[in-house]
Amino acid sequence: MDIILLQNLDKVGEKFDVVTVKNGYGRNFLIPKGLALIANDTNLRRLEDLRRRQAAKESKMKGEFETMASSLEGKMLKIVAKAGTSGKIFGSVTSIQISQAIKEQFDLEISRKKIELKDEVKNLGEYKATLNLHPEVTTELDFEVITEEVKA
Repeated sequence: MDIILLQNLDKVGEKFDVVTVKNGYGRNFLIPKGLALIANDTNLRRLEDLRRRQAAKESKMKGEFETMASSLEGKMLKIVAKAGTSGKIFGSVTSIQISQAIKEQFDLEISRKKIELKDEVKNLGEYKATLNLHPEVTTELDFEVITEEVKA
């Protein structure tokens, strides 16, 4: 079954791609959840209009993302984590924690899906994360993982 994807889906395709999937997956999951449309003649004609609208929307947003990127440049984000005496933290720092810290410290809303960590963060120290805000706007964010202050 040929379908038009309405969202990016891992291991299936990108938004507005026409892909072939198994009939049951398309009919019982993707289409009812609003993730895809059947790739018939009518929807294929609408596809170009959908792509044009999306491109116009993204070009408007590009300016906002560039402003966000410039406001984060040169700043150090601090993330507090519980750690043992050796400096190894309990668990790891994830993109969710980075997203929450950006909102708290810089008052910017950045989706966790746009944050990419090069390495796993399992120790105290300084790291870098890549923010993929827009296909044409990416920036590096420095962050430091520090231990919680123990109050006696």
